[in-house]
Amino acid sequence: MNAVFDETYRATAQLDALRAREYARLDAQKHVYLDYTGGGLYAESQLRAHMDLLRDHVFGNPHSSNPTSQAMTDLVEGTRQFILEFFNADPNEYAAIFTQNASGALKLVGESYPFAPNDRYVLTFDNHNSVNGIREFARHKGAHVSYVPVILPDMRTDTDALLEELERPNPNGNNLFAYPAQSNFSGVQHPLEFIEWAHERGWDVLLDAAAFTPTNRLDLSKHKPEFVSQSFYKIFGYPTGVGVLIAKRDALVKLHRPWFAGGTITVASVQGDKYYLSEGEAAFEDGTLNYLTIPAVKIGLQHIQSIGYDVIHERVMQLTEYLLAGLNSLHHANGATLVRVYGPLDTQMRGATITMNFYGADGKAMDHREIERRANAQNISLRTGCFCNPGGGEIALGITGTELSQCFRQPGHESRFTIDDFRMCVDGKSSGAVRVSLGLVSNEKDVETFLEFARNLLA
Repeated sequence: MNAVFDETYRATAQLDALRAREYARLDAQKHVYLDYTGGGLYAESQLRAHMDLLRDHVFGNPHSSNPTSQAMTDLVEGTRQFILEFFNADPNEYAAIFTQNASGALKLVGESYPFAPNDRYVLTFDNHNSVNGIREFARHKGAHVSYVPVILPDMRTDTDALLEELERPNPNGNNLFAYPAQSNFSGVQHPLEFIEWAHERGWDVLLDAAAFTPTNRLDLSKHKPEFVSQSFYKIFGYPTGVGVLIAKRDALVKLHRPWFAGGTITVASVQGDKYYLSEGEAAFEDGTLNYLTIPAVKIGLQHIQSIGYDVIHERVMQLTEYLLAGLNSLHHANGATLVRVYGPLDTQMRGATITMNFYGADGKAMDHREIERRANAQNISLRTGCFCNPGGGEIALGITGTELSQCFRQPGHESRFTIDDFRMCVDGKSSGAVRVSLGLVSNEKDVETFLEFARNLLA
């Protein structure tokens, strides 16, 4: 590393002390963890604080007013309020609805958004499958679905195509635009200014923040989408099983749930064949919340708050720059490139997620499953496949719509289609890629270990 890099890197040294204090198991067990986009890591103090809370109190189901129930209700509502504060969301403008995860938050929007014939659902190619899945709700209700492409090599949104779509809302209906703040495939950070572009043209906006918020601050006082989906384990590892839909209160009024459940109603009658939904958050939280784990969310958010996003972001961007430079410098003895990165080769408007494939000296792609097998043998945790982001994968790997349509129409593929079927359809092309992602307590040694792993693939 050069001197400027070293000086900047040393300014984030508190994260090295944090790793030694709170995440010592990484080095004690010789783990190289490069899957932060898959899931964050928890600090030991998070576990202690949560276990102490449970051990020292008696908590009951919050759907009552007895003492143990009320104690739990206070913690749940305190966590709800803290989530809004953490994202700088005005509680008079936004509500925090607890879900199982980000996918649960997205499903809530998809099933409840008032799509009707000739309404529009627009989304980018670069989206998680839980965002893609909303198209099925939209189509079932007669709405039109349109995808906005991303452009190689950086895999950024085609802004001309996006504006063209946004200029054509249904003027008398409902229009929803969905995109990720950060790609879980390429690491590209799509501009938050897209939110204002859409609002100016009469669209509601659904922002998938799950891959963005582990290392970037999301300020909902500056950018105000109608809906934000979030999984907390992506940020701080523990707990799993709790996510949130942060939604504008005036947008919640537009949503129409297709059913009711315990906890979502004020009154339901069997003989009268009638029900009345609760107002606000309660109407969207089905059944009993995962109430004993919800207080751990506040503990995790306080943990991130005590460190500060500025130092987290600075550290991972320095390491990302170092890793990208190292990968791009690797060539076989005959000059052939070892690594092809899908996405930006610099750190401008990108996160710490890097997806790639490795190529032999003959120019043929190495099987990503073999790369993972070799990494596993060295206790390196990375991820392979297409990462529940088929649009990003198809564009990056050069798989065309024509190829896919022909494949899906083959006999036997009408209702059943396996990964092996897919590999046969794209014979000669990569069916997946290798993803490494840096996070809260990544360090220089983690990056150098992976670079050495890559050097050993050279011929």
